[in-house]
Amino acid sequence: QPLAVPINMNPCWSVDFMSDALMDGRRFRLFNVVDDFNREALAVEVDLNIPAHRVVRVLERLSAERGYPAFIRSDNGPELTAAVLSEWAEQHGVILDFIQPG
Repeated sequence: QPLAVPINMNPCWSVDFMSDALMDGRRFRLFNVVDDFNREALAVEVDLNIPAHRVVRVLERLSAERGYPAFIRSDNGPELTAAVLSEWAEQHGVILDFIQPG
């Protein structure tokens, strides 16, 4: 079923991870947050490791600047299904909307 398209900024963010490798072979990860209305990149967090508590820290920083979204869309990767993220979302009335990977 097609994803609903927001009619204004901020009610729905999409989050996802990307990864690549440095010249020396070490892998690094990027955590991306995008506003679904205008496709604005709200955050790109880069590090060798980005655990769930760091994901929450990024989302909390964005929410302090822009307000909490109603929904956050993501696939069901381990950092995005962790208890710490679920608890944060519940505390702030944010619905985690898990979509099919790919």
